[in-house]
Amino acid sequence: MITLTLSHLRGRQHRTRRWLLGAAVSSLLVPLPLHAAEQKLLNVSYDVTREFYKDYNDAFAKHWKIKTGNDVLVDQSHGGSSKQARAVLDGLSADVVTFNQSTDIDILVPSGLVAKDWTAKYPNNAAPYTSTILFLVRKGNPKGIKDWSDLVKDGVQVIIPNPKTSGNGRYSYIGAWAYALKSDGGNEDKAKEFVGKLFKNVPVLDTGGRGATTTFAQNGIGDVLLTFENEVHLTLKELGADKFDIVVPSLSILADAPVAVVETVAKKNGNEDLAKEYLSYLYSDEGQELAAKHYYRPRNADILKKHGDRFPEVKLVTIDEIAGGWANALKVHFKDGGVFDQIYQRK
Repeated sequence: MITLTLSHLRGRQHRTRRWLLGAAVSSLLVPLPLHAAEQKLLNVSYDVTREFYKDYNDAFAKHWKIKTGNDVLVDQSHGGSSKQARAVLDGLSADVVTFNQSTDIDILVPSGLVAKDWTAKYPNNAAPYTSTILFLVRKGNPKGIKDWSDLVKDGVQVIIPNPKTSGNGRYSYIGAWAYALKSDGGNEDKAKEFVGKLFKNVPVLDTGGRGATTTFAQNGIGDVLLTFENEVHLTLKELGADKFDIVVPSLSILADAPVAVVETVAKKNGNEDLAKEYLSYLYSDEGQELAAKHYYRPRNADILKKHGDRFPEVKLVTIDEIAGGWANALKVHFKDGGVFDQIYQRK
């Protein structure tokens, strides 16, 4: 027979209360269910997409939360498109890449980072929106710049990022080459001469499009900036429409913006489904509307038509038509010792 004194009972009650309190505290420390966890994704992109992807990432995070119950934090990395591609090749842990030319994704294929058939993974050869090259000039257009032919005149300073490191610069270069070919009946010697004169008017080569914008708009260097359509409008918005004017040339280059999942990295990070959905959502109505908002030309024809006032009519030529595709353009124009190196004279 066991006899319990009052002190024993009180001790047991005290221990019971401590056990209940400990259990309650422990329950608060149990990890949250997996569906409430935060996932992280790295989008490695080109230089002038910061503002678009900031808005897009917020929209996608809401979409992903509704679809899966998970929170997602999307980190961004920006720079010259080709420079960014090399960084991924050298180990930058991108789950997805969103570049401005296909060759910057193609170089990730041999190492197995990106699938060989990456262009077939999404519509429009995996390019959910497009852009083109326009001109930005000082208010009132004091040098009277109306077309590519004005860029080779004496006394006109042209700001273009370096075609060796920037897709923006390559598109500007090819746009000038296209204008010269169309003007001189396809004479490549004349085109080489024309583009050579243009680059003699380039006082500095920045490594990326955003750097070129800073040189022109904030540092006050140059008479005209050649850059993507979205960057032209962003500069007007942020620095003042009273300071600059937009010039739409008679002809320009169609600039695709291809995207791909970096499959080996996404798999390693447990982000395969997340990465695929992140790029798929660019084709959604919301993704396309955001592209139009930021002056990227959406692939959705109805949404493009809806925002037609944002996108002036301009004759667009393709890289395939002018240079036989990006692979050939790199080989002929932008490799070490290629046409660009031949015509560009450092000052």
